[in-house]
Amino acid sequence: MNSSLINNLITKYNIAGPRYTSYPTVPYWDMSTFSLRDWKLSVKKSFLATNSSEGISLYIHLPFCESLCTFCGCHKRITKRHELEIPYIQAILKEWQLYLNVFEQKPKIKELHLGGGTPTFFTSENLAYLVNEIFRKSDKVQHCELSFEGHPNNTTRDHLQVLYDVGFRRVSFGVQDYNETVQKAINRIQPFEKVKQVTEMAREIGYSSVGHDIIFGLPFQTKEDIKATIHKTKTLMPDRLAFYSYAHVPWKKGNGQRGFDEKDLPSAIEKRQQYEMGKKLLSEVGYIEIGMDHFALETDTLYQSMQNRTMHRNFMGYTTSKTSMMIGLGVSAISDSRYGFAQNVKGIDEYQHLVNEGIIPVYRGHILTKEDDIIRRHILNLMCDFETDWGDSDLYFKELPEVLQNLQELEQDELLEIGDSQIKVLKKGKPFLRNICMAFDLRLQRNKPETTLFSMTI
Repeated sequence: MNSSLINNLITKYNIAGPRYTSYPTVPYWDMSTFSLRDWKLSVKKSFLATNSSEGISLYIHLPFCESLCTFCGCHKRITKRHELEIPYIQAILKEWQLYLNVFEQKPKIKELHLGGGTPTFFTSENLAYLVNEIFRKSDKVQHCELSFEGHPNNTTRDHLQVLYDVGFRRVSFGVQDYNETVQKAINRIQPFEKVKQVTEMAREIGYSSVGHDIIFGLPFQTKEDIKATIHKTKTLMPDRLAFYSYAHVPWKKGNGQRGFDEKDLPSAIEKRQQYEMGKKLLSEVGYIEIGMDHFALETDTLYQSMQNRTMHRNFMGYTTSKTSMMIGLGVSAISDSRYGFAQNVKGIDEYQHLVNEGIIPVYRGHILTKEDDIIRRHILNLMCDFETDWGDSDLYFKELPEVLQNLQELEQDELLEIGDSQIKVLKKGKPFLRNICMAFDLRLQRNKPETTLFSMTI
């Protein structure tokens, strides 16, 4: 496809839109139908239905960072006070006990992920203590996947070895970009040698999947920077890669994303050129596009789960575990019971106070309607399989003709194919996957936001 056509499509479809780690998306959660009591009931219902057959996923949010990275949209607390580690871990374990009380049976864990923040802010001993205490009152299912996010600058051999010894086999490292000017702008000074060191250490110890995160569209970033970063990445050949667009939402993230001017950011067209070039370079050495903005080698379990159609998407992004329930522990963590969502309070003091009082520390959530459930399944299908269908009457909804009408322009632009009872996203349409999902998003269509809630889709 020639560049002028690509540029026209980018100009046409580059609008604010969700990333669809959930449906409904958080801004459209209905708090009027949500209560802590209803949330507990939805958790218990889901647990009883799925624990024995598939197990549950567990996400633990560890929010502490020693310095602020200005590209980051995650909830974090900047501090160098490592004495905060143990009180926070104790609070997480108390929250876990509150969920155990709701389950009333021993849970089987299929997947556990440590995210942040910076999980490797914590000592290896404290992380091992946390994980061992979690499993002291639960079981691991066969092929349980334990993973964590590591900062290359402070992940030590001890971190990698101790976590490996308690069952971790996957680690992802935030790379972002190797250009020093870009690194200074995002306050993430991180030489290639540090990434090389921790990647090689992880493999020496025995980790079966090492991932790198690379971002395009960062301030001062050029196509040459992307090319140089991917060239260095190819020398290490991580098993999987997240190669995603920088989400510039300073109105949501306070001062963190105001460390540079808007004029320092690449244009939407420049960003898409960065992505297309990066995707081509990755493809040349064997990386396969998985879902949205993710790539993996054929030997990685994420690629295999895509092939087996067992890949799933939730608040942790893409996962190989198609579990119905994901419990999020820690400040700001979001849980998914299959029948609803709930998010924890964001203040550490408030979080610790609530769990000490024996209260599950959620402050907002949403209980899914029958319509929500149908739309959610369509969006998950598109996000994971690049297609969806309504041949099964359970997936038909009365607004479907209107949705198909809204998709006709994308079909005319050869981004997707609409069949009698199926939609398939074409290769050309994969960069516009968020736009395609937005046509199904009935809550968004009925309540167009007056102000920007989301990052741009391109």
